[in-house]
Amino acid sequence: MRSARFVIIVWIVIAGAFIGGFLFAQTSGLLGRTTVTPTTAVAKVNGQEIRYSDFVRTYQEEIQNQQQGGGRSLSEDDIRRIQNATFDRMVMDVLLQQQYERRGIVVTNDEIKQYASFAPPPWVQSAPELQTEGQFDMQKYQRLLSSSYAKQTGLLANLEQYYRTEIPRRKLLDQIASGIYVTDAELWRIWRDQHDSAQASFVAFRPQVDSAATKSISDADLRAYFDKHKDEFHRPGRAVLTVVEIPRVVSAADSAAIREHATALRNQIVGGAKFEDVAKRESADSGSGARGGDLGRGAKGRFVAPFESAAYALKVGEISQPVLTQFGYHLIRVDDRKGDTLALHHILLRIQPSDSNEARIDKKADDLSKIAANAEQGAKLDTAAKRLGLQTLKIVASEDEPASYDGRAIPSVSAWAFGGAHVGETSELFDDESGYYLARLDSISEGGEPRFENVKSAVRDQVARARALDRLAPKAQQLADAAASSGLEAAAAQQKLEVQHSPLFTRGTFVPGIGQFNEAVGTAFGLPVQAVSAPVRTSDALFVLRVDKRVQADSAAWLKQQPQQRQARMQQLQQQRVQMFLQDVRQSAKIDDRRKLINASQRRAES
Repeated sequence: MRSARFVIIVWIVIAGAFIGGFLFAQTSGLLGRTTVTPTTAVAKVNGQEIRYSDFVRTYQEEIQNQQQGGGRSLSEDDIRRIQNATFDRMVMDVLLQQQYERRGIVVTNDEIKQYASFAPPPWVQSAPELQTEGQFDMQKYQRLLSSSYAKQTGLLANLEQYYRTEIPRRKLLDQIASGIYVTDAELWRIWRDQHDSAQASFVAFRPQVDSAATKSISDADLRAYFDKHKDEFHRPGRAVLTVVEIPRVVSAADSAAIREHATALRNQIVGGAKFEDVAKRESADSGSGARGGDLGRGAKGRFVAPFESAAYALKVGEISQPVLTQFGYHLIRVDDRKGDTLALHHILLRIQPSDSNEARIDKKADDLSKIAANAEQGAKLDTAAKRLGLQTLKIVASEDEPASYDGRAIPSVSAWAFGGAHVGETSELFDDESGYYLARLDSISEGGEPRFENVKSAVRDQVARARALDRLAPKAQQLADAAASSGLEAAAAQQKLEVQHSPLFTRGTFVPGIGQFNEAVGTAFGLPVQAVSAPVRTSDALFVLRVDKRVQADSAAWLKQQPQQRQARMQQLQQQRVQMFLQDVRQSAKIDDRRKLINASQRRAES
């Protein structure tokens, strides 16, 4: 009888747990059977929830701001970048609030009044109506602050909201960065690192990795190396995609039509039309076009070669004939010239397919979308490519990075792949100025903590390189021993090796043939002049080198600039300490990120 009661109790507990979990998943939208609710949490930060609705509202506001500021629509890659930045910022805001509470940091109304009166925020200081002769006018600001207009327009409320966030942040950062001191010895060491220089002669031994030897490395050796060097194999998420592209092909006739239009615009301007008005109406450069084509003033090197060559050939006030660059046709006007500095206006006309050609491209894109877009059967992509005569591209994409092929960006497919897509699924149809794109996810691996199976090939390459360096070590040692007695050049000639000579370099500069920030560079500053080193091993070579010359830093010049250096170093150390603190707070926090679960749920609900 007791056994039967026990079984009943167990089943009640199991059923309760199941029902509770089911109800939570239903109300949170994580089962994909209901929509996400207003109370769904996108994350929990040390137990404190961030609502998905707040997250969406915040990142959508930022998307809108960037679209309006940039004058263009955003790709999925752009949107993913904004979403990630918004998420990180909201998580950090919660973590900072928790730190304020733990440390007893508060802000009073009097503090807000003091800051608002005498330390206006940057967005107030840059307001045009508060400037006098190009400088922020504190008296104008304080008159505005005391007027009824400040309350009516919401300025006071905005300032209060800003300082209730900013003052606690400043107090926290002051606590973290206090007590930093920089010694003269440290400043002198930094100065020497930047200004000591050396010149060296060297022989480099670079390994030739043998493919047979590489294949013969045992799994046990690979595993042992991986376990010892695991941190070296942290990678971002990686996705392999098949992409079908429909390029917007521009014909010679399309180019000629745009050039003819540019010539017609030039004739209008020469005939009396205002350049700025035509630029605002016609220019495809949304940034300068809104300013009437104004490119500002600058020296050589600002523009691509064809544009710059044409601009510098013009007289002041002259308008160019249409100038072709990779961006399209330009009309250029020189407004002023001072030496190599020009003030310019321009109008950009992009070369685009004609209406008839564009219609054919759009029709093919529609056909591709109907056959293969948003499909669960990945083979539909191959079928569509074959039927429409389209080429497929194999692309490897990294998480949070736009995909690319042959040096050009493939928009949106990377963000789609890492946004909850599953293997074998095809994307929606994406497009940009260069064409249309449809992708299939062939494989995906998560980033973060590396798994041996996922990085085995990279481990094998590193082990093979390390063993190839081991095999070169005796030869390098033989040269070093001979050079110690006969000299580097004689010993190298005896072994038919090439001696290379570096330019003068500092500890931080890249040295041709040697590299940067490695053991060989360090040796050049520790070895006596004219002495020959023992073999020096870096990650990809062995070096035997001789220091030919060394120039010491100027101590008088150091003393002269020491106050400025101390201030800069103090600011740097304060920033480093704050950054390390924030990283530590983030790493030690318990953060439950539910974005992928929510995205997958919404994708299932839409399918």
